[in-house]
Amino acid sequence: MIRYLPVVLAFAFAIYSLVDCAKADQSEIRNLPKWAWILLIVVIGTLGAIAYWIAGRPRRPRPNPGPHRRILPPDDDPDFLRTI
Repeated sequence: MIRYLPVVLAFAFAIYSLVDCAKADQSEIRNLPKWAWILLIVVIGTLGAIAYWIAGRPRRPRPNPGPHRRILPPDDDPDFLRTI
C-alpha cells in the first residue's frame, strides 16, 4: 500500500495545481496564457504542475511594511520616560 503513496501524492498535486490555475484570474497568471497552463498540467501531469508553481502561479502581494520606526532603548524613549 505504501508503494502507491508517491503516485497518489503526485496525482493530488497535479489536481490541486489544475484547480488553482483554473480559479486564478487570467491577468495574474505569468508567462503563458491560462489555457496553456491548464493544457500543460493535464498533458504533462506532475511536471506541468511543478512548472506552473515555479513560473506561472500568481505572485502573492507583498505586505506594505509601513513607516520604519527606529527601536529606542527605554532610557532614550521619550514616551517611556513620560510614564515614569
